Amino acid sequence: MPLQKGAKNCITDVAGVQVGHKTLYEKLTDEETICTGVTAILPHDGNLFYDKVRAGCHVINGYGKTSGLIQIEELGLLESPIMLTNTLSVGPVLEGTITYMLNQNKEIGDSAGTLNVVVGECNDSYLNTMRLQSVRPEHAIDAIQSASSSKTEQGAVGAGKGMICFGYKGGIGTASRIVTASNEKFSLGCLVLSNFGKGTDALFANFPKKNNPNNTDGSIIIIMATDAPLYDRQLNRLAKRAAAGLGRTGSSFDNGSGDIAIAFTTANKYPHNPNTHLESVTYLRDDHQAMNQLFQAAAEVTEEAVINSLKHAETTTGQRGRIIEKAPL
Repeated sequence: MPLQKGAKNCITDVAGVQVGHKTLYEKLTDEETICTGVTAILPHDGNLFYDKVRAGCHVINGYGKTSGLIQIEELGLLESPIMLTNTLSVGPVLEGTITYMLNQNKEIGDSAGTLNVVVGECNDSYLNTMRLQSVRPEHAIDAIQSASSSKTEQGAVGAGKGMICFGYKGGIGTASRIVTASNEKFSLGCLVLSNFGKGTDALFANFPKKNNPNNTDGSIIIIMATDAPLYDRQLNRLAKRAAAGLGRTGSSFDNGSGDIAIAFTTANKYPHNPNTHLESVTYLRDDHQAMNQLFQAAAEVTEEAVINSLKHAETTTGQRGRIIEKAPL
């Protein structure tokens, strides 16, 4: 039985989570068009470096240029916004996010050590003249500073501006679910950057078939947030369940597809400067029914977020007059 949706049915149903976009769209010549952007997901509205959140990740298929995952795998902590952009813009977005964090925390790189920034990417080069490298560090800062906890804008916005999904216009999509444990309710939200799939896949079984014009097999970045008290091993397990939702859309995780899931919780924050050498954490039991509900929710929100990325996107014209149509959903 499907789980209850959150009030906004988006990742910001998890209290404290914020999302911001910076969209770049400009026709320069008949051949060149800027059609790209940056999306920022902030786990909470405080200082992310000094109040880290517990996180996990799962690489469903490892074709991509994502930064920052190895430290999540090693330490189970997230200490920066999660940034999304196009493949050739990971560098400037990383630089801009580092600049934002350095301005916020004067100790980074000095008395407080260094910083791990997470950036995910998909290839938007069919619509976007990606070789121009139009995304600059300041655009990452703009996306972070525009972040809010209101209902998240979806479709061809931010990092999703130039993305293609199942041969139709894809981009940013989001969804959320509510789970219950001993009369206590928790939220789980998901945001995706969709840029994958063939028009012959299950999602479009009853619609006109579209071949994905991307030269590559496509990619998707899946971000999950929850306020359920979990720790990093459980968050790794949660991230793995994104593959179940992705499979429901018809994806088979092609050879050149970068399919990456990151999950974090706003509960049990990890202070950068603890007052003790010991730590005590409360978390859900693995064998409690709430964990199964969270796993179900992870599959449901991933699937629906992909669909919402298509439903909210609009027909977009990119470089060389290329047009990608809105999906018939």
